[in-house]
Amino acid sequence: MPMTTKENYTRRHPLAMLCRDGRIGDMIAVSSGSSGEPSFWVRSTADEKVIAERFAQVMDAFGARERRTLAVVCFSLGTWVGGLFTIACLRHLADEGFPITVVAPGNNKGEILRVLPELAPQFDQVVLLGYPPFLKDVIDTQGVPWSSYTIKIVTAGEVFSEEWRALVAARAGIADPLTGTASLYGTADAGVLGNETPLSIEIRRFLAAHPEAAKELFGAPRLPTLVQYDPEVRFFEEHAGTLLFTGDNGIPLIRYHIADEGGLISHKGMLGYLARFGFRPSTEGPELPFVYVFGRSLFVVSYYGANVFPENVTVGLEQPEVCDSVTGKFVLAAQEGAEGLELTVELAAGVTATEGLADQVSASVLAALRRLNSEFAHYVPADRQPPRVALRPYGDPTHFPPGVKHRYVR
Repeated sequence: MPMTTKENYTRRHPLAMLCRDGRIGDMIAVSSGSSGEPSFWVRSTADEKVIAERFAQVMDAFGARERRTLAVVCFSLGTWVGGLFTIACLRHLADEGFPITVVAPGNNKGEILRVLPELAPQFDQVVLLGYPPFLKDVIDTQGVPWSSYTIKIVTAGEVFSEEWRALVAARAGIADPLTGTASLYGTADAGVLGNETPLSIEIRRFLAAHPEAAKELFGAPRLPTLVQYDPEVRFFEEHAGTLLFTGDNGIPLIRYHIADEGGLISHKGMLGYLARFGFRPSTEGPELPFVYVFGRSLFVVSYYGANVFPENVTVGLEQPEVCDSVTGKFVLAAQEGAEGLELTVELAAGVTATEGLADQVSASVLAALRRLNSEFAHYVPADRQPPRVALRPYGDPTHFPPGVKHRYVR
């Protein structure tokens, strides 16, 4: 069969005609996508029950079958897929016997900080589920006794670095990031497709410390999200460096080309590759294949012929010498004729730009770019390599408006 896409399949036919027996299911999620044109995705409770297994795998790593768990849903609530779908899957786990209680303040920081002090002490652990930059913003709040809450973190929607994981885990009081954090690979089109496991996290942490091994494995100078998936539920294929999958949903998707850049690695193939470097994971995990995901090539800046990825910049902002002064959010641009990459960085709450801070940020990002991106190091003239950094206040409405999904490249 040919690949299916939004253009030749879902947007070509009326919504009812895409559903079984021509009947629209019991719920609809909406996504705007990178183009801004809305797409409608039909859901059913049957979809949720299948995908709840991905959440179960994550919660098992957190020991949530034995511990009273407060799950705080910090994704946006509404027609978007993240919040309500997460709530539904977590409640299915509760029906199956997990001692999980769900509260859903959404991406309202004030409400999250209002409910946590009241509810967290009544549970053995607290799981925060949300977008990475937003969760970091919440955890960076001063005066909250995070370590007393036994925090776990589940993220989705964005690639983050291992420096980010280590930094946020330390600030949240998470002793073991392998069993205290997890990222989901999900889409509005078909829900959660795969999830991090302690095994995949341990492997990714090794590859983050060995960028040449990572580049050989993934074929790019940036670290993708690395998750495991169940091919009996979501069957992946690789096509010209991008992913397509088949899965039953409210709208059945067959060889659906989602256009995410990435690839597949078998469980045996992954362990064999790592053995070449003398690395054998200490963590036992499910014998499931791996899928790695970079995201879409739209979010990249070309500078002197070198592709500069947001993931490269992020590592520089998470180094110890600058991480306390910035939130990790930034806007990257390469204007024609510019003497360097233009990097607008958000200051942390309560921080003002001191003399020399912009130069510190520039130096830290430059070191990360040179270490992680050989194209940048060799293509860009040395005098044009230092980023030109502009520091903006926390919540700056032009570059960092609160409450919306942030775009790192403009």
